Amino acid sequence: MILITGGAGYIGSHTHKLLASQGRHCRIFDNFSTGHKDFVKWGELVEGDLLNPADLNRAFVGGQIEAVIHFAAKAYVGESMENPAKYYQNNVTGTLNLLTAMQAHGVDKILFSSTCAVYGVPNQVPITESEVPRPINVYGRTKRMIEQILEDYSDAYRLKYTALRYFNAAGADLDLEIGERHQPETHAIPLAIEAAMGLRPSFTIFGQDYPTPDGTCIRDYIHVADLARAHQLALDRLLAGGDSLKVNLGCNQGLSVLELVQQVKELSGRDFKVVQGQRRPGDPAELCADNQMASQELGWKPQFEDPRSIIKSAWDWHQKENH
Repeated sequence: MILITGGAGYIGSHTHKLLASQGRHCRIFDNFSTGHKDFVKWGELVEGDLLNPADLNRAFVGGQIEAVIHFAAKAYVGESMENPAKYYQNNVTGTLNLLTAMQAHGVDKILFSSTCAVYGVPNQVPITESEVPRPINVYGRTKRMIEQILEDYSDAYRLKYTALRYFNAAGADLDLEIGERHQPETHAIPLAIEAAMGLRPSFTIFGQDYPTPDGTCIRDYIHVADLARAHQLALDRLLAGGDSLKVNLGCNQGLSVLELVQQVKELSGRDFKVVQGQRRPGDPAELCADNQMASQELGWKPQFEDPRSIIKSAWDWHQKENH
């Protein structure tokens, strides 16, 4: 059995669906602060909180847990700067509680949902795993701290882990059973889609004076189905006795915010108002992944490399959600 913390969330639910389709028995642990009960469709559910050790104990009882996939985290960069206590408590203390429960129940393998935010402003792009992490916001710092904790636990307690450093997750399940549903929504693709659908008055571009070809930030978008498949491959590697690993997950190509807006307009056939905003503190000009290690170590390559296919799946999901 695989325990998936935060399995009712965006990436967790897509990973759960894929594993269940392969006949794997999964148990979801979620407090539904940001997850959705209708996204738990394929396995057991234990409702609980990382900050409550009794809840975590219940998650491990009544079935042999082979490994943990740890998604449960607070993940809004802006909020992390305004309320760091919430992020250090949930993300760092919560993970320590999870690791304590794993030790108590003899579970020594964990797959960790990390982020490219651990890198901060990179020295070079595409970013390789040899880039020294220098996170510039509290969210990124909590994820980097957890990576360090996993390193130390690996050295001291023989824990085996894989930290998957995602770039920008996007898109939706092609069957449209699950997709991206955040409150509040902060991700660029759904925000642009909602503007095209008339669900919000405009789309804001935060800064047009970056050192990029069109002046707007460039990001590496990766389809959530590709992320789910990377988790499955990383899980297989861990269960087969693979060593601990930190690895980037991205498409090794960038899309600027202006290009994203144009693609959403073309795909939807709708124009919408675009507002010019100020730069947001801590936004790097360009974030793109070097994904060679993922290919070498996991045998993984993104199947949705064309941003249009990612945006199309997101558009189809939001159309379904709002009709």
